[in-house]
Amino acid sequence: MKKFLRVPFILIGLFYCFTSTGQDIHFSQFYETPLLINPATTGSFNGDMRAIINYKDQWNSIAQPYRTGMFSFDMKLMKKKWNSVHLAAGLLVFNDQAGKSKFGTTQVNLSLAAILAANDKNNFSVGLLGGFAQRGVKNTDLKWGNQFDGNSYNSSTPSGEEGTLNSNSFIYGDFGAGLNWNFITKPKNMSSNDKITVNLGVGVFHINQPKQKLYVDDVQSLYAKIVVHGRSYLGIPNTTLAVIPSFLYMKQNSAQEINVGGLIRYSLKEESKYTGLIKNSAVYLGGFFRVGDSFIPMLMFELSDFAVGFNYDINISGLKSVSSGKGGFEISLRYIKGAATKHSKGGAMF
Repeated sequence: MKKFLRVPFILIGLFYCFTSTGQDIHFSQFYETPLLINPATTGSFNGDMRAIINYKDQWNSIAQPYRTGMFSFDMKLMKKKWNSVHLAAGLLVFNDQAGKSKFGTTQVNLSLAAILAANDKNNFSVGLLGGFAQRGVKNTDLKWGNQFDGNSYNSSTPSGEEGTLNSNSFIYGDFGAGLNWNFITKPKNMSSNDKITVNLGVGVFHINQPKQKLYVDDVQSLYAKIVVHGRSYLGIPNTTLAVIPSFLYMKQNSAQEINVGGLIRYSLKEESKYTGLIKNSAVYLGGFFRVGDSFIPMLMFELSDFAVGFNYDINISGLKSVSSGKGGFEISLRYIKGAATKHSKGGAMF
């Protein structure tokens, strides 16, 4: 019976992709995808330039996998020329392929942010993004709900969907904007571990509501999406520990997602104050809860300017009887030039 349950599960996934203009791609390590959740986070980090690679593999155990790969790069501009204001520019590229239909999306975004330092503890930024995307279905030979009689699937039964899916890819422009605030207190010294940072931001995507031609005779608009995010770094004085709570809220039409949780940072080595030959290293351990969907344990290692993070989504939704709790694996790799020398100490992420 369990193998038959997989059929409607796959159909639900197809329905989600094609009849809902639902949510965009998302990563569980959302704090490692700053340009994806808010263009105003462009340049919002300790260091000179930042590059991040993300990869997610989901539902591989029960259906055709959903695979997403992404690369982002951003850097600060003219910071030495202007005292209280500087610019930052970024590039975001991702490719996503969903399920048996091989419903694919490739997107390229450019972002620009202006960052204002209000004082030595607060800075504000506003960001804009613009880009284009290509979408399409590579496989239109699919199984549909009316070909399933409750016990078995019969391919000879007409689906009523023949010729309805658009087999041609299409291209559209895409635009967004965002606001971001950072609060930072500097540590008293290299070993005090009393640093506190707070980040809050909001981003709006698909402002132009680009047209989507997923069906031959039907054109729909991609709904605008709003993203609200927050993160804090709380050093525990006179210890090697810090607590990093975070949250993410996304809403797109009737679809929404809420992620809450955090990490604990344990410092393995501190950077040498005088020579700089010994670089800081740390390990992060924690987890997040995607409301109504998944529990997500996470692990991250940080060494000097580099960090690598791992997580696995454990499915706890109504689909767990089919998925057996198996969700998706995700990995991130981050490099920030100058992060270690600027004493970021856990503040390299936005």
